[in-house]
Amino acid sequence: MVEGSMTQGAGQGPMVWTEAAPPPVPPLPPVPPSVPPAGELPDGYTPTERDLPVLGPRGATRTDTLIDRPTVDLAAVPETAVPDGPGPLYVVGDVHGYYDELRAALAAEGLVDANGTWAAGNTRLWFLGDFTDRGPDGIGVIDLVMQLSAEAAAAGGYCKALMGNHELLLLGAKRFGDTPVGSGAGTASFQAAWLLNGGQKNDMDRLQDHHVQWMSRLDAVMEEDGNLLLHSDTTAYLEYGQTIEDVNDTVHEVLNRGDADECWELFRKFTKRFAFRDDAGPQAVRELLDAYGGERVVHGHSPIPYLLGEVGTEDDERDGIAVAGPHVYADGLAIAMDGGVTMAGKLLVVQLPLTD
Repeated sequence: MVEGSMTQGAGQGPMVWTEAAPPPVPPLPPVPPSVPPAGELPDGYTPTERDLPVLGPRGATRTDTLIDRPTVDLAAVPETAVPDGPGPLYVVGDVHGYYDELRAALAAEGLVDANGTWAAGNTRLWFLGDFTDRGPDGIGVIDLVMQLSAEAAAAGGYCKALMGNHELLLLGAKRFGDTPVGSGAGTASFQAAWLLNGGQKNDMDRLQDHHVQWMSRLDAVMEEDGNLLLHSDTTAYLEYGQTIEDVNDTVHEVLNRGDADECWELFRKFTKRFAFRDDAGPQAVRELLDAYGGERVVHGHSPIPYLLGEVGTEDDERDGIAVAGPHVYADGLAIAMDGGVTMAGKLLVVQLPLTD
């Protein structure tokens, strides 16, 4: 996302480009080159990946020089005739740096062409967060989402994205490095947590100010066509506001204040999971729907194999995890969209409402 004027927020409509620059972002200290001790993980945090190599499709080691890949060129996108009315609605689950798989999944749905250019007219496309870490090319994923945002807006549609816990993690590692932060389990740091959870050096090396600014402006919650879209399967969003606008404003305020402990607490809350899975799950979903609207929750964060109890951690060595599509549960009130691409599962790109 380029430094400048692309904005995205509740009720703002499609992302657009203007000449106005955003408020200056405070200088970010460099990430220390040394790896701090692992320390304790935050209270309530469920780790999902540790010490993974940089992998390509289906376990092949990625050897191309990602750092040489240029960032997205957001030159003016030519406008096309805009169709009347909103187009179909698509959502994308967790990508985690799997750029090639994302391109293939979007092309399979007709959303991009062979060159990775927007080909879906007035379609509405939402990413549910977690663009980086674990996979080989998180910055390439962010650049692609930024590119599609501009191209979709010019075609009368839009491409938007939500804040995932890994966006908060990468922002914290970039901004605070190994600065100690307090947690319920002791002292930790963003840098240690980022490395423990699949942080990739090539992503940090290629992370630029415009990427940081774009991630910092992402919303946390949105409602579209009766679908309450959020990243994490937790009710912790309710601690940040009783309306969608309040939650998004509060998250942005926390990030803008730049207090390491406050940002850590936000990250910790958004790493919680499984609130909708057990007997109390339907009631937990209803609490969110009652506050923010919508008829069902659509989320990422917890891989479907976790929700189904097929694996306990992403360290489980399997040749592949069978994921046919989204997982509908909690009395039909919740739709899980993380297909477990980091576990050789499936990167899900799905049109809503779901059809049999």
